[in-house]
Amino acid sequence: MAEIQLGVIEARFADMIWEREPVRSSELVKLAAEVFQWKRTTTHTVLRRLCDKGLFENNKGTVTCLITRQQFYSRQSRKFVEDSFDGSLPAFVAAFTKERALTPEEAAQIRRIIDEA
Repeated sequence: MAEIQLGVIEARFADMIWEREPVRSSELVKLAAEVFQWKRTTTHTVLRRLCDKGLFENNKGTVTCLITRQQFYSRQSRKFVEDSFDGSLPAFVAAFTKERALTPEEAAQIRRIIDEA
């Protein structure tokens, strides 16, 4: 799948959908008015853009996800590691832990993830 780029507000709106999906578009209009002070037309425009990007589907007013939040952020994370660390996960972990030590719980969780992989 092609890379999906989201702006900050698009990402917040997408998170709102993922938290509630399946959700009626009319409910999204109400929520976006409260959270972002958007008009109905703005909500529908942003929703259409997210659907065009392949994240969601709006079928007869019911919005569902085509990829989950976890799948989306997993792809974004892989892309970041590829672009910033030449695809080297060990280089990423080394850079991450250079500024902050892992807690024993984090280290144990990473060991379990590696063992399962």
